[in-house]
Amino acid sequence: MNLRDIKKDIEYVIGAFVDDCALFLTTNPGKNADEVADLIDGAVDLYNHLRDKVNHPEGTKRAFYDGVRKDLLAKTDALYDQLSVTVKKGLSE
Repeated sequence: MNLRDIKKDIEYVIGAFVDDCALFLTTNPGKNADEVADLIDGAVDLYNHLRDKVNHPEGTKRAFYDGVRKDLLAKTDALYDQLSVTVKKGLSE
């Protein structure tokens, strides 16, 4: 695992989440737009945090990057769970 790969992974995973949010907003205009915008803001904050974190590794690089990858997946999964709840609310209205 190298720095370039982890940066690409961060960009891809969070970019896919933002794309999914944009897809919901496009197909369901006006439904829970504020909540989805907050989720996008959270994703951007996560992106910035992880990019800053990988630029300043601590300890052994392999273990550090594995930790960053696990953090990325766990936090993105939590964002997807929140998006799922928001989508269900938006579709039931």
